[in-house]
Amino acid sequence: MTGEPAQTIDAFHRGAFHLVQPKGRGHRAGMDAMLLAALVADDRPIRVADLGAGAGAAGLAVASRLADAEVVLFERSAEMADYARRSILLPENAHLAARVGVVEADVTLTAKARNDAGLIDESFHHVIMNPPFNDAGDRRTPDALKAEAHAMTDGLFESWIRTAGAIMIPGGQLSLIARPESIAEIVTACGRRFGGIEITAIHPRAGENAVRILVTGIKGSRARLSLRAPLIMHEEGSHKFSPLVDDFNNGRAAYARLRSTAASR
Repeated sequence: MTGEPAQTIDAFHRGAFHLVQPKGRGHRAGMDAMLLAALVADDRPIRVADLGAGAGAAGLAVASRLADAEVVLFERSAEMADYARRSILLPENAHLAARVGVVEADVTLTAKARNDAGLIDESFHHVIMNPPFNDAGDRRTPDALKAEAHAMTDGLFESWIRTAGAIMIPGGQLSLIARPESIAEIVTACGRRFGGIEITAIHPRAGENAVRILVTGIKGSRARLSLRAPLIMHEEGSHKFSPLVDDFNNGRAAYARLRSTAASR
């Protein structure tokens, strides 16, 4: 017995990268992270910030799919940041390790404190985020690590999107995944920071209510908001992923925006 927490090493994108995750506690990455990563559709050399990265699933998925992407994983929890570092050091991830870094930082910091923590103004082409989006009273758990990853705090979207706007270059793309009930708060937080907002509702199956939304926006854009066609997760009467979702989940495709508004440099 070493006394070290139990962990697993899990393959994603059909083995294209691997992730060290806590076992039996904390947040474990899954489809949400893969859908979020699929929102980065940019084949040029880019810098990507993954805010609240946890063990690094979404950011590593971007680096795995895009050979010219440099990714920084920002995570407040020292324990989860350590899982991310261990993930990068896995032999299975040697092909992308030089392009991925980890920074322990609170993404709600502002001004000089934010820059001093490594969240440097206007230094990223893309910012992705999968913030804690459950109401604080939902799914109560004695697992403090999981609670921190899941439970929303007051003003969360305002503070996270404020940071995204600060660290992103003009014309850069914000991408996030959240629950449908957060649409109004997200749009309000984007305010004048981001325009050309595109929202995609994710439905478990045709005819069922949406359980998630994908949101993208462009820094400084004045384009109008668009509601995209819904994304259906599973085939009718089955747990099998629909073909498009399966492509996103396995890193075979990206969910490109409707217009040619990829991040400019």
